[in-house]
Amino acid sequence: MRIRTLIDMPRMAKIGEVIAIRATIAHPMETGYRRDSDGARLPRNIIRAFHCRIGNREIFRADLFPAVSANPYLVFYHRVRASGELVFSWRGDQGFVHEERVSLIAQ
Repeated sequence: MRIRTLIDMPRMAKIGEVIAIRATIAHPMETGYRRDSDGARLPRNIIRAFHCRIGNREIFRADLFPAVSANPYLVFYHRVRASGELVFSWRGDQGFVHEERVSLIAQ
């Protein structure tokens, strides 16, 4: 299964600059409260955690809950200190794990 993500951020930034980082992932975020046409409950299937790190340093973390809409969209800010690879990680129910990597060049 191909997971669709979109990460929007500058690929180059000056040291000390604050950049906006936007990340979204295609995911149904099923709460487990809805029922199908036969009246059976749909199993819960949500993303429970999002992390972003550069090297070994976590720069952003979010815990997600059933009230979050499908295709969660997150925006956060980061002050650039050095070049590196940002690792975006989503983890959820039913063993869901997905990672994306984006390089950032500091000038």
